[in-house]
Amino acid sequence: MKCRTWLESFRHALEGITSTIKRERNFRIQICMGILAVILCIIFRVETWQFLLVGFSIFIVLAMELMNTAIEALTDLSCKGKIHPLAKIAKDAAAGAVLLASIFAVIVGAVVAWSIIQRYI
Repeated sequence: MKCRTWLESFRHALEGITSTIKRERNFRIQICMGILAVILCIIFRVETWQFLLVGFSIFIVLAMELMNTAIEALTDLSCKGKIHPLAKIAKDAAAGAVLLASIFAVIVGAVVAWSIIQRYI
């Protein structure tokens, strides 16, 4: 079931993103927070390098959440509803990756916010 064209691959990737948006509340929240961060960067006219760092943080969190969703789905499929210790490790590790990416994003946001506050002090 290999994709024959890059357009078909692109379409499948978009289907993965849209299905995650529909199914995962956390992904929707993360998208909203990312949009809010971009809007605030525009309003406060952050420097280009800060804007890029914020954007990078947003994309890393969203990418990790997509991977987390994929790992959870595959784990649930392979376990057929039964709880297995290795399945728990896989799911917890994937959730941990999202947590680390989110912590990084919060740190980036705090550093950018501090630089904005410094302008007005």
